[in-house]
Amino acid sequence: MAKKLQRIEVEEKLKNLGLTVFTPREFQGIFGVSKKSVSMFILNNVKSGLFVKLRNNFYAIKDSNPDYFFIANKLYQPSYVSLETALSHYKIIPEVVYGTSSITTKAPREFKTPLGNFTYRHIKTEAFTGYRLQEIDRYNALFAEPEKALADYLYFVDLKKTSLNDRLKLKSINKPKLIEYAKLFKRKSIFKLINQIYADSRQPRTIY
Repeated sequence: MAKKLQRIEVEEKLKNLGLTVFTPREFQGIFGVSKKSVSMFILNNVKSGLFVKLRNNFYAIKDSNPDYFFIANKLYQPSYVSLETALSHYKIIPEVVYGTSSITTKAPREFKTPLGNFTYRHIKTEAFTGYRLQEIDRYNALFAEPEKALADYLYFVDLKKTSLNDRLKLKSINKPKLIEYAKLFKRKSIFKLINQIYADSRQPRTIY
């Protein structure tokens, strides 16, 4: 006799396992039911409001409030959170950033989901480092170190794919470490940007 999935039991087990974001394959492995049963259960419970679809084959428990950084890691792998998102988190830029930006070695992608927008920018494999697993708001996520987040950001500024923020706060940045990460991109022009942002940071701010 086919095993019947119960909504309350499913929700409780997924939350207990920390799988607030999951794939049908993970779901099937946990509950030991057929692929057809998984598809029907997920489809019915997207309609009922228990689950929300993030992208093809990725779902979240709607009321679980999973952390954006955790979702970002899960949606597109390999990836780690970086760029303006990490710079804002570390207060290197003063602005609040909407959406979550990550780095990947795969093709660049963007996912617009009911829980937020997630952007992934491509870098070469040799530069895919400088991140670590961090616990943020009860969830673990791969997150760039401050110096790597800044190096990633300056790389895309140098490529003219983003504009340079003129209010960078560099007090917490280890400059030699930043330079080591910048070397991974093998673009001499990045070092001109580093010199520029440090020169700018020493200039007195005009108060209006």
